Amino acid sequence: MKCKICTQHNTAIFTSKILYKYEIEYFYCNHCGFLQTEEPYWLNEAYSDSINNSDVGYMERNKTISQNLITILSLFFNKKSKFLDYAGGYGVLTRMMRDIGFDFYWDDKYTTNLFSKGFEYNKTLTIEAVTTFESFEHFVEPIEELEKLLSISKNIIFSTELLPVIIPKPEEWSYYGLDHGQHISFYSQKTLDFLANKYNLNYIYLDGLHIFTVKQISRPKLLLVKLKKYGLKKIYKKLLKSKISQDYTSIVSRK
Repeated sequence: MKCKICTQHNTAIFTSKILYKYEIEYFYCNHCGFLQTEEPYWLNEAYSDSINNSDVGYMERNKTISQNLITILSLFFNKKSKFLDYAGGYGVLTRMMRDIGFDFYWDDKYTTNLFSKGFEYNKTLTIEAVTTFESFEHFVEPIEELEKLLSISKNIIFSTELLPVIIPKPEEWSYYGLDHGQHISFYSQKTLDFLANKYNLNYIYLDGLHIFTVKQISRPKLLLVKLKKYGLKKIYKKLLKSKISQDYTSIVSRK
């Protein structure tokens, strides 16, 4: 089987039962460190609910990410620009970021927008940076998805749990997602370095988030992010104006 990241030949390293009934193979690429399942024929069943039932940390994760983004977006990017949350689920993070004061938009072809209606992405928008959280591991064709993201913005902020250097057995790593069957692509540090090099991007890991960017991020700015415990995030938050009132007026005026 060919690796979906670098197209080199990969090797079957173990099998496991997914969705409690399908015995499937996992293939590892020594060249780029990417782990993938066999072709995922079970996905229609796995996505009977787009947000899997075992994702009990969904709301808390969005809350944490929204707070971490305040400093990152304020320091590294034009905070007055537009941002897109890709594969944004129910629109929770988009709403949270607009509440804070960032001009965020939503896009997700599989999930209904419940919390950020009226702020759907369209191609006429110029996007400063794309955020996409807990989505890379769902990509059937990761290169196609990444290139789609890069066509929207050359700055991508994302989360995915990295494959450990010593590859865990199926029963040793819950991130395989065997119960819900939606996780099919697993990236190591080596994989992300490979992708950054392939697309001439800088790669940064910060506050639990991965960043691909064309920007040169200075070391002093990176150090500043670490000062968030000294109140830097609170300072940036005070400089932002919530869009709650503005959004209410905008939505009501459309009726």
